[in-house]
Amino acid sequence: MKHKSRKIITKRLISLLIFITTLNVSYAQGYISETIQHDGLIREYSIYVPASYDGTTNFPLLFNLHGGGGTNSVWQASSDMRPIADTADFILVYPQARPDPSDGNSFNWIPKVPGTFDDVPFFSSLIDTIASNYQIDQNKIYACGYSLGGDMTFELGCKLNNRIAAIVPVARTMQANPNSFCSPLHPTGVLTILGTDDFVSTYNGIVFGGIEYYISAAATHRYWATHNNCDTTATVNIVSPSVERYTWSTASGCAYVQELKVIGGGHDWPGSFGNMTIDANIEIWQFVSRYDINGLIGCVTTSINENNGQTDNYKVFPNPFNEELTIEVKSAQSNDFTIYNVIGELITSGKLNSQFNTIDLSSLAPNVYILNIKNQSIRLVKTK
Repeated sequence: MKHKSRKIITKRLISLLIFITTLNVSYAQGYISETIQHDGLIREYSIYVPASYDGTTNFPLLFNLHGGGGTNSVWQASSDMRPIADTADFILVYPQARPDPSDGNSFNWIPKVPGTFDDVPFFSSLIDTIASNYQIDQNKIYACGYSLGGDMTFELGCKLNNRIAAIVPVARTMQANPNSFCSPLHPTGVLTILGTDDFVSTYNGIVFGGIEYYISAAATHRYWATHNNCDTTATVNIVSPSVERYTWSTASGCAYVQELKVIGGGHDWPGSFGNMTIDANIEIWQFVSRYDINGLIGCVTTSINENNGQTDNYKVFPNPFNEELTIEVKSAQSNDFTIYNVIGELITSGKLNSQFNTIDLSSLAPNVYILNIKNQSIRLVKTK
């Protein structure tokens, strides 16, 4: 009898634990609806704060913008990035566009009649509001968006560049004459996800009545590659039978511009609708998280050394190398070193404890790498 009672109590405890756990998961996965007043309007946004947030650590911030005429509530269901925010520890925000009086009050980020309103200051105010309530990393604020939201994402990368570290416009190329409105202040990571058969935002741009409204994908990438001092010729990798990844890098191997070219793709958000061989949500975070407000993390573009692997304090040889790399320390000191690949991922790290330090890099694939020692960076080339 006692044994049976113990079993009943155990089952009830398990049920209670499951119920509590379910409540916690439900709470952790819920959006918080908020409003702020800006430009005489009450503006809405939904914010998601991972359960790991405890107010002691600064979290990156990512904006995800819905398409023209849409709503943030519908869009957050279509492009739900909460599972990624939970594992990667960032705060996620879905703002609501304002009514456009020049378009029957439909929800637009960019007004149909130029000069009707400018939503860039709204985002600056929104960042300030969020920062007053949460610990955010002001060096790691990112934006992505779909269709007209992609258009606004370019606007933020151009006009709020002092606060935005990297952008990902999806299903949208840049507006015409970018030099007339785009003034980036720092090296800026830019990823586009574009379908070659997009009937709304055509891959080769939009020209109507002899007037160019949107430039082509090629011109869009050339603009950002030039701004970021990248080679205007991209390297190409096959991601899937229908997706190609194009990457534009600096002479030092710092990758700043990428395109996920969806062959035959339409006006899609891959992974949610349209092409399902890639997941736009995952691709977006993997890309933007490599950058901060200074550029590609681990790739100090302003101090990359091209002088045969030599600085005032260090000498690296041979360069190019095959298997082993030797780092000569010219003065008595102990320093940490790190080696990154061209997309800013940490490959290896260690300490330099003697005058001559030999590092086995035979496992690395032939490519360009960046060696960083005490904020001095040296471009490495592995040949085989």
